Amino acid sequence: MRRVDSTPRVHWDRRVEAAGLTWHSGEPLSEAPAIYWNESAFYEFTSKDIEALESSTNELATMTLHAAGHIIKNKLYAKMGIPESAVGLIESSWEAEHPSLYGRFDLAYDGSNPPKLLEYNADTPTSLLEAAVIQWYWLQDLFPSRDQFNSIHERLIARWKELAACLPDQHVDLCSIDDAEDGMTVTYLEDAARQAGLTTSIFPIDEVGWDGARFVGPDDRPLGAVFKLYPWEWMIREDFGRHLAADHTIWIEPPWKMLLSNKGILPVVWELYPQHPNLLETRFDDSGEMKEWIKKPLLGREGANITLHQDGADVETAGSYGAEGFIFQERAALNRMNGMHAVVGSWMIGHNEDSSCGIGVRESKSPIITNTSQFVPHQIG
Repeated sequence: MRRVDSTPRVHWDRRVEAAGLTWHSGEPLSEAPAIYWNESAFYEFTSKDIEALESSTNELATMTLHAAGHIIKNKLYAKMGIPESAVGLIESSWEAEHPSLYGRFDLAYDGSNPPKLLEYNADTPTSLLEAAVIQWYWLQDLFPSRDQFNSIHERLIARWKELAACLPDQHVDLCSIDDAEDGMTVTYLEDAARQAGLTTSIFPIDEVGWDGARFVGPDDRPLGAVFKLYPWEWMIREDFGRHLAADHTIWIEPPWKMLLSNKGILPVVWELYPQHPNLLETRFDDSGEMKEWIKKPLLGREGANITLHQDGADVETAGSYGAEGFIFQERAALNRMNGMHAVVGSWMIGHNEDSSCGIGVRESKSPIITNTSQFVPHQIG
């Protein structure tokens, strides 16, 4: 694994916008715009690297499912900051085996040591379009004879086809907040669903209503199956959250994914698989004997409210999370090349022992990856 300097394509911004990535640049920072999509470099992986990432992702999928079952069996909800009102939803969707579409493990990987699990974005993972489409077009333009660990798009279509049988009338509605990135993510997922033969509609999440008996869309049509790019921990606290247990809408991702998207899954997995080569020591209560650690909120998002305790000085990020509690995770040594810290986002379609299907790399000068960290494409050398 290595980081390679590269010359951006001519009119690269127009190219990525044409493919849907409209948030490729941020507000001006100092004298230059802050770039989110960064093709002035790329990461090159060996086939051995890819095998390690793929096998580790598949093993983590199995372990986190086992951990979810352990949480349910032992009623560990309070420890994870999950309210009593959500328990019935989680358990009924788990028993019914409500289907999952996708997820993303964030891994620390340096090309030498086994990949280490940092966290699991199991409910509302983004950077999907960048990983599935934008970096693939980059590869075809610059390195058409090279390969990339990326079958995300094909696997998404195949997964929607698998889900068709359990979706009423083979139809799915897709919802998100009114945000450029979230809106384009569900638009992309809608396109994949249509390519799979499903009928679809798409509308903002705040247009979901309750008619006294069922959840309905903006046209007052009952909602049979809904993909929602909206966190479960927010949904259950909405006014209509009290109706979730009484309704028969199929939600994707399902309520049991609340267990996996919660940072509390990390100490549970560590307890079940202590010293596993793909895990970092993680605790609910304190840092224990760890000399360097990261304190993360159970329901934190986008790198907010994190404290990195390391030799020399602590690093903290601001935010509004943490009311439900925190976990303490052993500090992982992120791959650092050319002054940049990198995290590998390893994508899964479905949730089983062979769900791994591609990666995307995010990097930052800071050792904490946030929503402003850059996405950098990759290839297999």
